[in-house]
Amino acid sequence: MNWDALATYGPRMLQGLVVTLQLVVISITLGALLSIPVALARMSRSRILRAISFGYMYFFRGTPLLAQVFLVYYGAGQFRTQLEAIGLWWLFRDAFFCCVLTFTLNTGAYQAEILRGAIRAVPAGQREAAMSLGLRPRQIFRKIVMPQAILIALRPLGNEVILMVKGSSVAAIVTVFDLMGVTRLAYSRTFDFQVYLWAAVLYLVVVEIIRRVWDKLEHRLTRHMRSA
Repeated sequence: MNWDALATYGPRMLQGLVVTLQLVVISITLGALLSIPVALARMSRSRILRAISFGYMYFFRGTPLLAQVFLVYYGAGQFRTQLEAIGLWWLFRDAFFCCVLTFTLNTGAYQAEILRGAIRAVPAGQREAAMSLGLRPRQIFRKIVMPQAILIALRPLGNEVILMVKGSSVAAIVTVFDLMGVTRLAYSRTFDFQVYLWAAVLYLVVVEIIRRVWDKLEHRLTRHMRSA
């Protein structure tokens, strides 16, 4: 064990872990908000809305996350004049923002597909029973369909969070000093492969914490289903 390297870069790796968690939390939250209208558009009767949502989901689910990061981070430079004209260049020149934007679009596509499948999995009898009680379509969706869909989607959404934690490591390639970014820096200065082992352990700890928290959340929210 290289204790000198650990003492030197250990605190910086923890700071990088904080950046990683910031990337994931912001992206997952914004992606969840984005997934709702996208999922609804995917199930819309409008062919235009279905086509737009399908194209968005097909692209971001069918291409590598790394390629998407490159498209946003390096591609934004091709439109610097236009972005400066509307006052947005200060955002797109920031690697952290570009990663958040890309991760949000990526996880939003996956969460939308998860949510769409969960909504379709709600038994039709639930809607029919609600209609017989005189509830309006919006009330049915908000009070009957959506709560059950969220429970159905809970497990795959947890998997998506874990995948985003691991996928966030690509941010290091565009100069974001997240956990992997700091690890690459430490290795370039020490040439000690142990730094990657430390990073792997930190990722593993985070994933295990998320898994345990998600298990408890699912256990609590579905307790009424077990008692039945």
